[in-house]
Amino acid sequence: MKNLVLIFLEGAYTNLKRILFASDRVTDMEVRNMILEGRVTPTEKVAKASCIGCGGCKNVCPTEAIEMVDLDEPVELMEGLVKTQLPVLHSEKCVTCYYCHDFCPIYALFGEAGTIHPNDVGEVDLDISELMEKPVKISEDKIAYISQFLADSTIIRKRKD
Repeated sequence: MKNLVLIFLEGAYTNLKRILFASDRVTDMEVRNMILEGRVTPTEKVAKASCIGCGGCKNVCPTEAIEMVDLDEPVELMEGLVKTQLPVLHSEKCVTCYYCHDFCPIYALFGEAGTIHPNDVGEVDLDISELMEKPVKISEDKIAYISQFLADSTIIRKRKD
């Protein structure tokens, strides 16, 4: 019983310090002011340099929060693979299911950081041509399951019907 009272008193004291003196504050006042004044810019949702533009993220998104946008200039990633589009994530439609991230072939097939992420992707620095040339051992059923989302934009419509 004595231990229970000590835990209660310690918790009450800690919470009182937090309320009165803002101890254990996670953000400093400058960051709080930036948030309140709208000066915080959101992080990138797509790692543009390492994205291959396959459209798998768009095809698998259940809320249609991802739009594929044409590039000004096509980018040749490697011989026979040209990137013509990039995904744009519309956060207001996103339900943070992470399907886009999980079905990104960079993540799903190669185990590297996914090139799209509802929260942020951080620093993704990949040499796509080197990655594509690297042999990867993947089961046939996993490839078949993921590949259906990489090229067929009617998958979601078929699921709805």
